[in-house]
Amino acid sequence: MISAILYRKNGSFTGYHASGHSGYAEAGQDIVCAGVSVLGCTCVNAMESLLGVLVTVRANEDGLLAFDLPAMEPDQSAGAQLLMGALGQGLSDLQEAYPGYLKFEIKERRK
Repeated sequence: MISAILYRKNGSFTGYHASGHSGYAEAGQDIVCAGVSVLGCTCVNAMESLLGVLVTVRANEDGLLAFDLPAMEPDQSAGAQLLMGALGQGLSDLQEAYPGYLKFEIKERRK
């Protein structure tokens, strides 16, 4: 199962962490893994190409994709929040369509 978490602090998204494999199908055929990957990568790429925000990504072949939002100008921050919200909507939709293969949650960050 994939675990995907959007982190939030004081009502604003601050980061993302996804890890694991869904087990829906064999590697290369797994549409749940592909969907989660596309959503995360598109969010990061859109931050750079649309907002000019460079996000440092942690990733590996074991299914990890994680990042924290950097300090931004107010207009960039508003755009980043919209993109993170879209990421969350996509993950929520995938979890609903493929229960048992993806666990998505939003967690409040304390620090």
